Amino acid sequence: MTASSPRIVIAGAGIGGLTLAAALARRGADVTVCERAAAITTAGAGITLQINAMLALARVGLAAPIAAAGAPLATLALVSPRGVALGPALDLAAMSAELGAPAIAIHRARLHAALLDAAGRARVRTDAGVTGYAAREGGVTVHTTAGDLEADLLVGADGLHSAVRAQLVGDGAPRYAGYTSWRGVTTEAAAGVVLDARTTEAWGRGARFGVVGIGGGEVYWFAVADAPAGEQDDGDPRPALAARFAGWHPPIEALIAATPAERIVRTDIRDRAPITTWARDRVVLLGDAAHPMTPNLGQGGGQAIEDAVALDACLAEAPGAIPDALARYQHLRVARANRIVRDSRRMGAVGQWRNPVACWLRDLALRATPRGTVQRAARKVQALPAF
Repeated sequence: MTASSPRIVIAGAGIGGLTLAAALARRGADVTVCERAAAITTAGAGITLQINAMLALARVGLAAPIAAAGAPLATLALVSPRGVALGPALDLAAMSAELGAPAIAIHRARLHAALLDAAGRARVRTDAGVTGYAAREGGVTVHTTAGDLEADLLVGADGLHSAVRAQLVGDGAPRYAGYTSWRGVTTEAAAGVVLDARTTEAWGRGARFGVVGIGGGEVYWFAVADAPAGEQDDGDPRPALAARFAGWHPPIEALIAATPAERIVRTDIRDRAPITTWARDRVVLLGDAAHPMTPNLGQGGGQAIEDAVALDACLAEAPGAIPDALARYQHLRVARANRIVRDSRRMGAVGQWRNPVACWLRDLALRATPRGTVQRAARKVQALPAF
């Protein structure tokens, strides 16, 4: 190991970890990704990579292959359960033209495959979950289920239940948001629909439903509803989902019916209170390990990508001064990511209101919001900050 080519170990082969690995590999860095799973799989539903994420990916040469594997988004509309617009739609096409990148919806499996190819599959060690670390002078010993590794830097990109965060911060378990989600993927042909580049999210009382075309004739949908933490479906979730969303606008019921039960994933929604210390010694957090957020703003993956590209830039600027690079990374990222954590939490709380009067007032306020206000608020998130 030398000052110009530090050895970097990344805990976790998710979106943030693989983006960082790909960015580092592009510069010829010595990087190893440790993944707890026994094999790299291609499971998952869909994800939207908004403009800021695509701008960040472009900085490290990853935007083109990922855009080619997904579908561009033109508008994002909030609607009532009957499909009536709740205020002006977000014009993503106009914002994309202004900012210089598209917003892309993509199957997580295709995104993961593209990132894995860019990072280099040989750099990923499976069945080697990071369990902890021991800081030492000028480096860190990384403890994994496959043995110890010596590194100049450990990046904790190991998700919501990060072992690296548990040791670095020790703030306990994540917070349950009070609602759960179901995510599924089917095809336009199976559901008998043809989608355009318009994404919709319907808001009801204590429940929401989103529909997104992700390219290749596939449709990603997500449902959100209040539920006790840890509740599980009793077998096939489709009958209960169909009953819960009966009478909601087309093609919701058709999408539920057309999705194989085994392609529906249920996940409780959790986040954590924001923290301001992401780094100590030669250890740093990234993505959900640093700032787990609810999915209400569609920025979980995008903020992990921003983290990865910013951290790569900071390390490139100070290759022989890792503590300085980590301090700069933390300065660049903490305020923005934590603001999005808080905003996403607030939006989810409002979206899950159940009181009929409160929901009526909420919908009235949304309909009264000027288009310019919608665009300006979104632009604060969609525009990539300098780093």
